[in-house]
Amino acid sequence: MVYEASARIRDPVYGCAGAICQLQKQASELQAQLAKAQAEIVTMQCQQANLVAIILEMTQSKEPNNVSQQTDTTCFLDDTNLASAWEPLWT
Repeated sequence: MVYEASARIRDPVYGCAGAICQLQKQASELQAQLAKAQAEIVTMQCQQANLVAIILEMTQSKEPNNVSQQTDTTCFLDDTNLASAWEPLWT
């Protein structure tokens, strides 16, 4: 009751409900940031794996000019696919 009274003094219109709403919004924003960071980590791990594969291919090849230019880019995420990575966190 003391908290609710203090919140009502700070915000006479919304009281503690305003504080709760603000904290929920902040939690949602932080979840979005976390999801984006996790997606970026996955992208960087895939890039690293592709670079390591290319380097290994170059070092194992006897003819460096014959290195295959094919790389697997299926694990790269672009900005349009980041939203789908966030979906489970928005519920």
